[in-house]
Amino acid sequence: MSNEIPVGLREQARWQAGVITREQALLSGLSRSAITSKLEHGGWLPVYRGIYATFTGSMGREAQLWAGVLYARSGARLSHQTAAELIRLTDRRSPLLHVTISAERRVVPPAGMIIHRSISPHVNWRFALGIPPHTLAEETVIDLVHAADDLDDVIACVTGAFARNLTDVERLRREAAARGKLRWRADLGEIILAGAGGAHSVIEYRYDRDVERAHGLPPAARQARFTKPDGSRGYRDRYYEEYGLIIELDGKRYHPDERKGRDQDRDNDATATAGSTLRYGWIDVTRRQCAALTRRGYTGPLKPCSPTCGAARPLAVNGPGR
Repeated sequence: MSNEIPVGLREQARWQAGVITREQALLSGLSRSAITSKLEHGGWLPVYRGIYATFTGSMGREAQLWAGVLYARSGARLSHQTAAELIRLTDRRSPLLHVTISAERRVVPPAGMIIHRSISPHVNWRFALGIPPHTLAEETVIDLVHAADDLDDVIACVTGAFARNLTDVERLRREAAARGKLRWRADLGEIILAGAGGAHSVIEYRYDRDVERAHGLPPAARQARFTKPDGSRGYRDRYYEEYGLIIELDGKRYHPDERKGRDQDRDNDATATAGSTLRYGWIDVTRRQCAALTRRGYTGPLKPCSPTCGAARPLAVNGPGR
């Protein structure tokens, strides 16, 4: 039989980032000896057992993802941190490949791969050509919520999904309800509503809960739109219009350093169009939130959040407003 790659297999490899399975090669009409010849002399490279790259050189990320899901075979989908990377829930590349298969199957993972087994039924979604099968946004979010060891990681995942417009309240609630076991279920409802209401990061959630609500502050406008001097649109994290006060929240734990310049530009634009801007960091909101409130901006009463709270005494603040 010919050692040439059949047209159908060549097309299949093109849509799978150059990666194919042994079964696909055989079904296309390629003989076992032809496959062996390709591996020994024809430029094919073994990736996993029965998974081949039809090219030489290093594997790109797309090829790595396809190799992982093809290795796990029927019904497998990229999931967890790997799906989060694929759907742009995160900008970080997952160091391990996470793949979910149905609960009744068993797959031994190779080095660098984690196999998850799920009993949850999923929609048989037909992905576009070239897109490796993966869990949908709400499935990915709930998978990560269940796997999280820290509540702030749960908040980051859920609020990040809303910030990037990947899901909505009803889809997340429905996916959570379908899970028989789900860690953080008691906290999830509030976090989902906060994300949908404009808390787009951990620090924004913590500010709303631990600073604004805890001290009885009037609610700020969340993700308030404004027009920059150049005519383009921007968003303020929190805006107390009555007091001409803008709060920008910079949580370094979940806030890449490369955004600092953009944040400074945003602060300058916001101050030029609306009034005073305060930037609170992770320490301000999580450890010094009471002291931060006394700096400026709000002249009304504050509810103490604890016996030692700095808001327990009347504030003498000179700020715009009343």
